[in-house]
Amino acid sequence: MEEFFADPVFSGASISPDGTRIAYLAPKCGRTNVWVRGIDEEHENAVCVTHDARRGIRTYYWTDDPRWLLYLQDTDGNEDWHLHRVDLDAPDEPAVDLTPMPAGSRVFAAEPMKSVPASVLVWMNRRPMFIDLFRIDVASGETTPHLEQPEPGDNMLVGRDGEAAFYSVPADDGGYEFHAVDPGTGEKRFLHRMGGPEYPLGVPLQMVTPDGKGLLVGAYQDSDDLRLVRIDRETGEETVVAAVEGSSLCTMGLADPRLPPTLFISRRTGEVIAARFVGDRPRIEVLDPHFAEVHAELEKLSDGVLHTVSSDESERRWVASFIHDREPKTTWFYDHGTGESRLLSRPHPHLDPADLAPMTAVRFPARDGLPLHAFLTLPVGVEPENLPLVLLVHGGPWMHDSWTYNPTVQFLANRGYAVLQVNFRGSSGYGKRHITSAIGEFAGKMHDDLIDAADWAVAQGYADPARIGIAGGSYGGYAALVGVTVTPDRFAAAVDYVGISDLANFMRTLPPFTRPSMANSWYRYVGDPEDPAQEADMLARSPITMVDRIRTPLLVAQGANDVRVVQEESDNIVEPLRARGVPVEYLVADDEGHGFENPENQVRLHRAIERHLAEHLGGRRDTAAPA
Repeated sequence: MEEFFADPVFSGASISPDGTRIAYLAPKCGRTNVWVRGIDEEHENAVCVTHDARRGIRTYYWTDDPRWLLYLQDTDGNEDWHLHRVDLDAPDEPAVDLTPMPAGSRVFAAEPMKSVPASVLVWMNRRPMFIDLFRIDVASGETTPHLEQPEPGDNMLVGRDGEAAFYSVPADDGGYEFHAVDPGTGEKRFLHRMGGPEYPLGVPLQMVTPDGKGLLVGAYQDSDDLRLVRIDRETGEETVVAAVEGSSLCTMGLADPRLPPTLFISRRTGEVIAARFVGDRPRIEVLDPHFAEVHAELEKLSDGVLHTVSSDESERRWVASFIHDREPKTTWFYDHGTGESRLLSRPHPHLDPADLAPMTAVRFPARDGLPLHAFLTLPVGVEPENLPLVLLVHGGPWMHDSWTYNPTVQFLANRGYAVLQVNFRGSSGYGKRHITSAIGEFAGKMHDDLIDAADWAVAQGYADPARIGIAGGSYGGYAALVGVTVTPDRFAAAVDYVGISDLANFMRTLPPFTRPSMANSWYRYVGDPEDPAQEADMLARSPITMVDRIRTPLLVAQGANDVRVVQEESDNIVEPLRARGVPVEYLVADDEGHGFENPENQVRLHRAIERHLAEHLGGRRDTAAPA
């Protein structure tokens, strides 16, 4: 188990702007920290520049001053992110918190301010309901208000020099209005209007072009596919920058910076050099002639798909990592001037790809004819017939599963389970019709899609109908609870990981600053809990009101500091089940939030899953595991 869920020995690598050093994430004191080394040096020559022994660091930034490096950190998963500075000239000195704020406020993003060297622009909500923009002098820590958000939900879009260039404003009907900002007067001019429920997480990207004359967005236009589109600042005219017939722009990286980025950006020019699209394997559309040459050479290094890439300012030296279903994010160095390339590291060198299970893209129709895309992973060395199956449901729900290395999938396959991940209606990445088909379908057709996927696996001969389990996190946890309440006879075991049990309570307990942006997501797709009729419908679709139907053995896992799905959502399922004597195991991690990050908690969780599924589905257990 520890081999699957140990922190990677090397990940998240990027090259410094001057091309002389590489920063990356690696363990120290049992937690992931940031290390820095020269481009020709090995790990034994590297210097650990952060010293967090409480919670691993996942996101860091180079600055334009070679002395300073920045990173984000929260407290035990509470998502109150703060921006910290470390001194690379004195790496043993404690980090400095550049954004001291009260509980409930956080840093949302940070980026260098090109017009003011040694400064960063930081978006944070010192005013709880308003995400304002500040300029921070990295060396002194001096913080200056730069732009204030006029209204909750408005999105300020700035150019490379930090000037306000556009505003995105939610309309009363849930659409979005884009306004150009006059550089002299600051006055707003209506420019363009876009969509509604096909953009449940807002119009994706919203990035100002380097020349300030255009706005890049993800847009469907007259297509079912999400495209990369440029909106002209003066005329509002739309120009397609990148599109793939039958495929949508992949927006996963916009939700979590650790996921594959939607766009690849030139460090030298700020221009988009490539875009990622969804497919059976992710597809990279290259837009820049110079990067086309680089990408052609990078593709020779791996039979996977490009995950992340960074370069020096000259775009000669590159560090790239790759997605693969059986090889976790190998990272390479490439010099475009000399043609030199070398492997920097395999994040999990103890895992042999030959021992891991390939992930196969499959397709089948839902009962109403909607095409469904899924990924099937079968155990290695086992006849793929009549296997115990785990239906693994992704979160969001406006996310999607894709072809990649997933430690939970590989662990389950290693224990003898077939694993099926279906991109049910409402999942992102498969077009406008697919995503909007989920409106009003929580615990309805969204659940039918999962049942149809399990039935497909049985019909194909892969799955034993008496040994099917359902598991998932966040929305996937809700789906698992729906599975054992709406269809209590279909599953032999279930795992609810930080899942929603009460849709109304879930929406009421979300952080306040999220509410202005929920018109086209939770309000449109599920309902408004302040409307009695809609609340009644939400409760009818909530597992908490059907808890008396649960007889399936259930495992529940929850982070005590979860601000998205609060612990009450899990407590309220577990307590009545225990009162009725229904088998339920409950894991609560006091040092975690919306998902477990610390490796010992990941191991604890998956040990429990291993025991639970082995008992009720009959898969294999690690014989060396503790009882």
